[in-house]
Amino acid sequence: MVKEFEYRGVALADLEKMPIDKLRGLLSARQRRSLKRGVTDGKRKVIARIRAARAAAAAEGGGDGAPARIRTHLRDLIVLPFMVGTTVHVYNGKEFREIVIKAEMIGHYIGEYSLSGRRVSHGAPGVGASRSSLYVPLK
Repeated sequence: MVKEFEYRGVALADLEKMPIDKLRGLLSARQRRSLKRGVTDGKRKVIARIRAARAAAAAEGGGDGAPARIRTHLRDLIVLPFMVGTTVHVYNGKEFREIVIKAEMIGHYIGEYSLSGRRVSHGAPGVGASRSSLYVPLK
């Protein structure tokens, strides 16, 4: 039997019906403060596009089909329960990374799933480097 997802003891279906004020009480302090300060116009537009995409997918497929993809630069958008199942492309500074929002992501920022930094692997010293930087110890 598959365990049903719960966020802090509340089932996903109940989370989707819950008003934003009660949902805010379940989130951690940073997310509560962000939601309490209000939603900016940019976030409001992305949320409206997510709602429209989910409504179009529900009308078209008769259920939770794959909604249209949404591209955004907003990395500080908090994942809310109604976003679950949506595909969002988040810009990481170089490219848009595809993120399928899952129930486990509720309460996190979408930027956490589109990493903006890569591991640096340095090559040989470049032109103009000092003689000491050419030294490579032998093991």
